[in-house]
Amino acid sequence: MKKIISTLNLPHEEWLAYRKTGIGGSDAGAVAGLNPFSSPMNVYQDKISSSTPDMDNESMRQGRDLEDYVAKRFMEASGLKVRRSNAMYRHDKYPFMLADIDRMVVGENAGLECKTASAYSADKWKDGQIPPHYLIQCHHYMAVMGADHWYLAVVLLGKEFKYTRIERDEELISNLIAIESAFWFDHVIPQIMPEPDGSKACDEVLEQYFHLARKDSSVLLIGFDEKLERREEIIRLKEKLEQEQRQIEQEVKLYMKDSETAFNDRYRVMWSNVDTARLDTQRIKSERPELYRDFTKVTSSRRFTVRAA
Repeated sequence: MKKIISTLNLPHEEWLAYRKTGIGGSDAGAVAGLNPFSSPMNVYQDKISSSTPDMDNESMRQGRDLEDYVAKRFMEASGLKVRRSNAMYRHDKYPFMLADIDRMVVGENAGLECKTASAYSADKWKDGQIPPHYLIQCHHYMAVMGADHWYLAVVLLGKEFKYTRIERDEELISNLIAIESAFWFDHVIPQIMPEPDGSKACDEVLEQYFHLARKDSSVLLIGFDEKLERREEIIRLKEKLEQEQRQIEQEVKLYMKDSETAFNDRYRVMWSNVDTARLDTQRIKSERPELYRDFTKVTSSRRFTVRAA
């Protein structure tokens, strides 16, 4: 590993700029197609963009603020000591691999990744399970730092604390390096967008890249007949499955009649009353057109449709 910059008192804008020079641990799961909240397209867009937008949110803010708490809980539970590294590192042999780690473990060739998670996601951590993108993140750090193992600690907010020791898996690391190398040299360096993977994250990237269509423009559709036929099959299958789902729900509702709850040892079904307040926009448009105009916000997007020729 090679230390490339001290992160102590490093302005956030500069830290974001350094992240663009390689693949970090939080990118690794997305590049490998294992992050349910991101995709290779998202990482690609971030790396080639000249801007450094701070995609911060409340969840990320809480994660940063609670990092020290998670580290303290880990020390209490494990009996180990940890320290901040306050640096960003680069792999000696694969310089596109970066590491900005939470903590190093004193007296061991290992580090600690601190996580916070909603109590609603507790099932993803039960029985010693680790979300795949976090497992990949820890192996990415082991690869960059040359570590023997890594610790992962998580606070399930309002519920429990747990930690686990992840042993170094050479085969996994070798495969991860190959995946990240292909992503960096086949996509980021030549600026060739990765193939879509069907995720919502890909939809967001495509909408951002190609937000507006050139009016009256067209392109000859070549090589997509089989895929579009498959799309039609999927739509028909989806409609059939949705009808079957509704039928099952209707049968349960008929069984419940006016009861709010039905339960047994395996399931708890709720058919409860919900009051919803909606603004009557048609009435406002008709009776108060000036108010409707003042508070109407026009947004532009692209609608995807397929019709038979």
